[in-house]
Amino acid sequence: MELELLAEGLQFPEGPIAMADGSVILVEMQGQVLTRVCSDGGKETVAEVPGGPNGAAIGPDGAIYVANNGGSFQFIDMGGLNVPGPTPPTHTGGSIQRVDPATGAVTTLYTECDGKRLVGPNDLVFDRQGGFWFTDHGCSTPDGRKYGALYYALPDGSKITRWRDHLISPNGVGLSPDEKTVYMADTLLGRLWSFDVVEPGVLADPAPLQPGNVICNLPGYQLLDSLAVEADGRVCVATIINGGVTAFSPDGTTEHYAVPDVIVTNICFGGTDMRDAWITASGTGKLYKARWPRPGLKLNFKA
Repeated sequence: MELELLAEGLQFPEGPIAMADGSVILVEMQGQVLTRVCSDGGKETVAEVPGGPNGAAIGPDGAIYVANNGGSFQFIDMGGLNVPGPTPPTHTGGSIQRVDPATGAVTTLYTECDGKRLVGPNDLVFDRQGGFWFTDHGCSTPDGRKYGALYYALPDGSKITRWRDHLISPNGVGLSPDEKTVYMADTLLGRLWSFDVVEPGVLADPAPLQPGNVICNLPGYQLLDSLAVEADGRVCVATIINGGVTAFSPDGTTEHYAVPDVIVTNICFGGTDMRDAWITASGTGKLYKARWPRPGLKLNFKA
């Protein structure tokens, strides 16, 4: 797979969205902004998003919805590699926000669920009905971790449901082409989970003593980040340490596509044939473009 360096100098890019005009809108988590990267590599600020913008997606109203971790990482320069480190003591929690791409106005929709504070929202995906699944990554503490969770919410701020709790480190989230399955990557476990959807926004009860179905655990020490789904149902998950993108088939078999950064965090698909792929190489602050071997799944809402 040939990679084209599209942009660099980004402050921990994540959450790329392929736009109809050929540009990509992404978050800069450390820079606390939404940035548009044009097809020629030029950059412009769409909105300032204080805290820790982590994941982003277009909603049914054309707005950009952001999973904001609230600044749950301190960033460490390790010889030119930008590494997200421990949660600072000032961190109080994160939120789900709506950004108007025309004005840059930011509205906070959710900061809690059933009286429990959101810890570090990470990624989100919209279903056909216009609701969205999102992950809360949790955060580190001096003694260990605060657990994460998997949620479903409506974009008007009227309803939020916690479907799975006490998860180690939920990160990327996506839907199968038929939307009968939610996929979730767990960073620290190196594991891709799946959850059965019985109706929009509702998960089936899990089997006893397990939160969901295990698609695959990666061997050795590999960490998983955010993801995108292919049209044929493969799940492409950004992979850390073994830097690149790992494509998981639903049967658990995998193939790896290398990217020159040990902290690869996300991928999105676009273009007329959905084979254009944009990959965020966050440790080095770069955005790459490539031709993917197969078409990605068209998202429900685009702009």
